[in-house]
Amino acid sequence: MRGVGLRGVAGLLAVLLAVSLAACTDSGGEGEGELTIGLLLPSRAVPRWEKSDKPLIEKRVKELCPECTVVYANAENDAASQRQQMNSMITRGVSVLMLDVVDPKALRSSVRAAQREGIPVVAYDRLAEGPISGFVSFDGAQVGRLQGQALLEGMGARADGGGVVMMNGDPSSPNAAWYEGGARSVLRGEVRILKSYNTLGWRTENAHDHMSAAISDLGPSRIDGVLAANDSIAAGVVSALKSARVSPLPPVTGQDADLDAVQRIVKGEQYMTVYKPFRLETEAAAAMAVALARGNDIDALVTTKVDSPTTEDVPAILLTPTAVTRETIGRTLVRDGVYTIDQICTPKLRPACDRAGLTR
Repeated sequence: MRGVGLRGVAGLLAVLLAVSLAACTDSGGEGEGELTIGLLLPSRAVPRWEKSDKPLIEKRVKELCPECTVVYANAENDAASQRQQMNSMITRGVSVLMLDVVDPKALRSSVRAAQREGIPVVAYDRLAEGPISGFVSFDGAQVGRLQGQALLEGMGARADGGGVVMMNGDPSSPNAAWYEGGARSVLRGEVRILKSYNTLGWRTENAHDHMSAAISDLGPSRIDGVLAANDSIAAGVVSALKSARVSPLPPVTGQDADLDAVQRIVKGEQYMTVYKPFRLETEAAAAMAVALARGNDIDALVTTKVDSPTTEDVPAILLTPTAVTRETIGRTLVRDGVYTIDQICTPKLRPACDRAGLTR
């Protein structure tokens, strides 16, 4: 995959403005008033899909296209179910599909079926295979680099040759390898990767089992840091470490800025997470989908092009993620309105929040 993420607030705002203006352009063709956008999300195991992405996409589509209807399906991390859901939407004759793919290879035939029916497919967050019309995501390599850099910082002196356990995502997801590659590019030559696991379904319980096995095989004293690909995986890692009574806990990374992960960071149980402003991603993807549904060109919206295993030069928008540690929660997540201090700082966490500078 190639492509350059957006750099700088000014560039990002300019792209979003272009996205919004272009999406509001009406093609004036037949079918106006009958536009339907199919939204296919991958699972409920990762909280962001249902809590952030779905409502934000629905809201932005309605703002850009009052006559549009969003039809939604969640695959529950099952590729066969997602293929059935997608084929059903194709049969229904939706105007465009927004696909957050569970398994790119398994859904390739459905993407081709959509093309045969003249239905554009926007790959959302994960790069689908087949003839997709556009791709919107965050720069996955940069996500991994941020995790690797933060892990080295958290390990301190132990970063010089210390032992790390890698808890990667689901190998069926193209993002898992994207994140891992970025992380390894930073960790290579700095630490020793003692164990590396793939976490099926990105599930907390699977991460817990893998981490428990690593502790048993290696002994807790050899584990100086854990590269966890996202916050659901980090939850299982921290749970296993605490169950084994490992103290102090080694630094653990994460991604998605889930509320429980932010609270773990406040408590000192998780070292960092990667904040991906979902509003920016959902707004860009909704605008691309609306433009395609109306038959409009999307050249003004895209910022780069990427290659999938089947398709070269896919028009894309790659957004820039941000690392969040305890010291930066206030000026990232709180400032951007992702969470309020009251949401993060329950009464039990109030002393830790005070130490982190999270005060009203």
